[in-house]
Amino acid sequence: MARTVYSEIEGGPGFWGVFAVLGLFVLGGLASAWTMEHHGHIVTGMTNRIVWGVPHVFAVFLILAASGVLNVASIGTVFGRTEYKPMARLSGLLAIGLLVGGLAVLVLDLGRPDRLIIAMTTYNFKSIFAWNIFLYVGFLLVVCAYLFVQMDRYMNQYAGAVGWFAFIWRLVLTTGTGSIFGWLVARQAYDAAVMAPLFIAMSLSFGLAIFILVLMGVCAGAGREVGDRLLIRLGRLLGIFAAVVLYFTAVQHLTNLYAAEHAAVERFLLLEGDIYTQLFWGVQVVLGGLVPIALVYAPATGKSRIAIALASALVVIGGLAQVYVIIIGGQAYPLIMFPGMEETSSVLDGAVASYTPSLPEIGLGLGGMALGLLIAAVGLKVLRFLPTSLADDKVDPHARSEAAQGVS
Repeated sequence: MARTVYSEIEGGPGFWGVFAVLGLFVLGGLASAWTMEHHGHIVTGMTNRIVWGVPHVFAVFLILAASGVLNVASIGTVFGRTEYKPMARLSGLLAIGLLVGGLAVLVLDLGRPDRLIIAMTTYNFKSIFAWNIFLYVGFLLVVCAYLFVQMDRYMNQYAGAVGWFAFIWRLVLTTGTGSIFGWLVARQAYDAAVMAPLFIAMSLSFGLAIFILVLMGVCAGAGREVGDRLLIRLGRLLGIFAAVVLYFTAVQHLTNLYAAEHAAVERFLLLEGDIYTQLFWGVQVVLGGLVPIALVYAPATGKSRIAIALASALVVIGGLAQVYVIIIGGQAYPLIMFPGMEETSSVLDGAVASYTPSLPEIGLGLGGMALGLLIAAVGLKVLRFLPTSLADDKVDPHARSEAAQGVS
């Protein structure tokens, strides 16, 4: 294995332009949070029936992506794939940035951010939310330790052990995030144990898609080479993850269709849910699943950098749609107060809750995403996270062997 050389990226006009754009989105997110705090959630599309809005969609997406983006480092240190090891530092940096961005959205969407102090000092261990506080904070500490042992020449011998610990921790973290919904038995669309493996699959897909886009963008801006074979390998791995997400999604809905108590909510989401049905089939399944798989595996496009980037972008868009359908669609369906019984009231009997995202909600979500990328940009500028070259003959031993045989 050739020695990998890392260096900071230069701060040219392109870098500072991207930095300024991300900074504007972060400021927009802060302004959105202030608007919601000052005027109350009346300025949002949320109601007492839709209590988790678009900010939660962005937050959950970013948390899942943070867990999944670390998979690149895990493949190198845990599973011994040498061609992935030079990208491990960038993987860890993005994991920290995306998680901080997601948690920032959650905190600022509470309506009373100061109440976070109570949540951090008073725990109800019967609540999965309390468990996740430890999982999220612990993830940040574990990834920081992971980066330290990778970047310190004397501690590098422990990279494998710390990598295994980080790998297990992020699986537990994603299981905890999925269990928030899987254990919420009051909602017919959530109540399913398969939510945990589904969220793990989603994290792998979303995280790798963001990693590919950031890797291609940063290396193009910094003038650093990325090998064709490496990108093709990443693209095909993304196709596998996208297929796994489709598989677990199918298992989730087929399981619910098998249970009579979930038949009505499945009919709502899959056939009669208007915007939720359109997002599910059109954006989540087709654009975010089938099209990316076709792009990375079709002979005509599988080796194209543009196609790999397009597939990654579609996975991100499809992922946001999937989280939207799960969170918003699951709340929009009427709550069944007494299963097996008939209840009547003067209003809203069996009515689907309406929800239209407001500008402050969208601004807060985009601000959290920009914050995660801004943290990554600062890290790349001040510390040595990015290799000077990711050319195939630098990172792939098989490519070097073939090149040597060709020369001889």
